[in-house]
Amino acid sequence: MKKWITVLAVAALAIGVLSGCGSSSEDKAAAAKAPITVTEGKDEGAVLRIAAQPYPLYTSVYVAHNLGYIDEELSKVGAKATWTEFKSGPLVNEAVAANEADLGFMADLPAIIAKSQGHDISIVSNIAYGEKALAVLVPSSSSVTSVADLKGKKVAYAKGSYAQHLLAQLLEKEGLTLDDVQTVNLNAAEQVTALTTNEVDAIVIWEQYITKLTSAGQARVLADGTGIKRGNMINYFVTSYADKHPLVVLAYLRALNRANELIKSDPDKAAEVTYQNFGISKEEMKKVLKNLTFTTALNDDDIKAITEVKDFSKKVGIIQDDVNMDNFIDKRYIDALSKK
Repeated sequence: MKKWITVLAVAALAIGVLSGCGSSSEDKAAAAKAPITVTEGKDEGAVLRIAAQPYPLYTSVYVAHNLGYIDEELSKVGAKATWTEFKSGPLVNEAVAANEADLGFMADLPAIIAKSQGHDISIVSNIAYGEKALAVLVPSSSSVTSVADLKGKKVAYAKGSYAQHLLAQLLEKEGLTLDDVQTVNLNAAEQVTALTTNEVDAIVIWEQYITKLTSAGQARVLADGTGIKRGNMINYFVTSYADKHPLVVLAYLRALNRANELIKSDPDKAAEVTYQNFGISKEEMKKVLKNLTFTTALNDDDIKAITEVKDFSKKVGIIQDDVNMDNFIDKRYIDALSKK
């Protein structure tokens, strides 16, 4: 019976969106945002293709994956998952655009860029946030002592990543723009090599690399996101997939909530089961976890921060087309779980 209720609910939603020429765009948007009321049942044979990134910013997802929480929760609704790893958010976006993935998790900016380019995606939850988990690093011996000193210098970051947004904000505070530095577009691993071989003057990078490089004495933090950038990591689903498979979305979020509870109650175990995924020691992993708060909740501060990223990115030209955040952020799934 629950299975049929689920099918009917999804069908009714589809009919509401596709029906009659007399429906206004506002009516269609309202129908698309109808509350998720069916939270139990089966979606037999559904497959969730997860596009992952091996960074401790997403520790909760890796805990859920490594400890089998995702498989367990999906199996309860008759579904299963596949798992493919990518080196950055922009590469995840490419996989989603090529219809090779249904779910991507990443930082705020690459998700916003994808949406601004017309991708059929919706943010359904937070993963984590942390102002100190993203930073500008310089070699320990560098003469650079302020962001203003970066003018004319070679600065490496992954274009389209949330590192680009932090750097743009930091430069703006000094009356500078991205055009005032020599941009070198490198992925995270390439940035480490470039910094340690003095090929660039600075890098803008995230954890695990901040802890790894500073602990080894190879770099120091010039500036991080403290007081500037909340640094939200989010989950987005392909909207059409989520509409068709709401029980899969809810099962995935349940798995993450289980992982979040473990991180809070037993951070040592969380570090133990994930540190090898990120190429750092267990002790380094424990340090990294202190710089992040893991939660699926999307509260007012999170939504404000993500919206500010969008507004700033539009202002400085990182994105060309604006994004309707009311349509982009879809809290229906986490709201449904919170009512259980």
